[in-house]
Amino acid sequence: MPTGILTGASRGLGLDLARALVERGWRLVVDARGSVDLESAWSGVDGVLPIAGDIADPLHRLALVEAAGDEIDLIVNNASALGPSPLPPLAEYPVDALRQVYEVNVTGPLALVQLALPRLTAGARIVNVTSDAAVEPYEGWGGYGSSKAALEQLTSILAAEHPELRVYAVDPGDMRTQMHQDAFPGEDISDRPLPEESVPGFVELIEGKLASGRYKARELVRIEA
Repeated sequence: MPTGILTGASRGLGLDLARALVERGWRLVVDARGSVDLESAWSGVDGVLPIAGDIADPLHRLALVEAAGDEIDLIVNNASALGPSPLPPLAEYPVDALRQVYEVNVTGPLALVQLALPRLTAGARIVNVTSDAAVEPYEGWGGYGSSKAALEQLTSILAAEHPELRVYAVDPGDMRTQMHQDAFPGEDISDRPLPEESVPGFVELIEGKLASGRYKARELVRIEA
C-alpha cells in the first residue's frame, strides 16, 4: 500500500484529492489547521491518519513524517495561506502578515520535504500546489502570488537536484473554495469549477509517468480525455 502525506485536507481540493487517493488504495497522513473540520472529514476512515496542526510549526511537520513511517511515496503540499482579506496592494501589505504567508506557502513545504527526503522511495512524488497568481501580475495578489512564485522556483530546483524523484508544481485553476471566496469577499463565485474537477489531473501526476515540471491540472484532464 503506497503511503503519502497530504496537507490541507479538511476541505476543498485537499479533501477531494485525499478521498480519491484513498479510493485508489493509498494510505495517507493528512492535516489541517482546524481540528474540528479535520476530524469531521476523516474520523473513522480506514487508511487515513488525521493530525491537526500548522505546517509552519516544526513539531507538527515532524509528527507528519513520523506518522508516515520509513517509506514515503508521496508528499502533497496543498495547505496554503491567502493572507489578509480583502487583498491589499503591496504598498499597504503588512510585512508581518507577508511573513506568515511565506511560512505556510514556502518555508513550511520546503521544511517538510527536507524532513521526509531520507524516507522517500525511489520515484516518489512531491506535488506542490501553486496558482496562476505565481505567474500573472494580478492586483492585490502580491503576497500570495509571490509566495507561490517562490514555491514554484523551489520546486524546479528540487527537481534538478533530485532526478530520482518526480517533483511537480501544479496549478489547479480557479476553484469554488473557501479560500477563493475569502479573496473575493461578498462576490458570487458560483461560476468557478468545483475542486473535484481538478483532481483527475493530480492523480495522473501522482500515479502516471510524466516528467518533473509545472502543470495545469485541468489541462491534464483534457489530455487524458
